[in-house]
Amino acid sequence: MRIDNGQGLDARKQPQQARSQATVDAIFDATIQVLLAEGLQRLTTIRVAERAGVSVGTLYQYFPQKQALLFAVLQRHLERIVRTMEDAAASVHNACLSTMVETVVSAFVKAKTEDLDEARALYAVALELDSRSYVRQVGARNRVALEAMLKTASDADFDDVGMTTFMLTGALLGPIRLLLEAKSPQSMMRKFRHQLESLCLGYLEREARPKRLAD
Repeated sequence: MRIDNGQGLDARKQPQQARSQATVDAIFDATIQVLLAEGLQRLTTIRVAERAGVSVGTLYQYFPQKQALLFAVLQRHLERIVRTMEDAAASVHNACLSTMVETVVSAFVKAKTEDLDEARALYAVALELDSRSYVRQVGARNRVALEAMLKTASDADFDDVGMTTFMLTGALLGPIRLLLEAKSPQSMMRKFRHQLESLCLGYLEREARPKRLAD
């Protein structure tokens, strides 16, 4: 059942103390474990509570329904990735294009493939919840970070940096989406980052014009 993430999927309350945060973290980790062991369709709040070592009542204090729990776990995953991208992009302001691409591609691929099974499970969750609105917000943050980075490139200018950023984002996301949707052989995984760097840098170099020197 596909559910709009704008309708009642917020957590019931936010943890305020370290003990409460530890409980929520245990619930999140248990949700991933159940997803991987049982699959999305067999995941229930009862199974998650049992795996986390808490009562169902405790789980409901934070998440009023299964979909709210799944959305919170998805948020945690995507927030980690977008913060990784923001930090990586900010770290290479004023660098050359090749350094920029190597840095952001490396950070992005590492964040998305550290645990491919988990990433695939949460990709299925995103489709189940119809979380397009939230995913668009995350995508917008990524584009802001990448555009700010490209504007500072030491060896290139772009006639339409907004459009260039849009296409660069698509070049990053498309291959990752294919990777999550298919069981890729390990030999492909070993080559993936290098190939993605070639794809992104080739595009940027084609669109770039020489950096205009200050008068």
